[in-house]
Amino acid sequence: MNTALWIVQGLLAAMFLMAGLMKLAKSKEELKPKMGDWVDAVSTPGFKIIGLLEFLGAVGVVLPMAIDVLPILTPVAAIGLVMTMLGAMGLHIQRKEYDAIKKNIPLLLFALFVAIGRLILLPVN
Repeated sequence: MNTALWIVQGLLAAMFLMAGLMKLAKSKEELKPKMGDWVDAVSTPGFKIIGLLEFLGAVGVVLPMAIDVLPILTPVAAIGLVMTMLGAMGLHIQRKEYDAIKKNIPLLLFALFVAIGRLILLPVN
């Protein structure tokens, strides 16, 4: 189970690190062709905050356990990523972009797996 959790943590970190850094480094206008029209529904500061949350979640889902400093932050970061994906899904539902939700569901389930795994199945110290 520990190995499965680490694999999923690594996948989450990679996905959210890429997504977060992309949102932080590029403008909404540059990313709109790749990301879709939903970027118009979010202010520029909101877009950058989403990128920052994704970046911090990516770091938090791996680093605390990897360096054994406040490892409880790993499931906390996973919960934060779950909430980020719920927010993304809510925005897509509001905009009737139902196909976009298909991309959020696996990430939400992976983050939920890490949160439950690190809080209940194999609790961190």
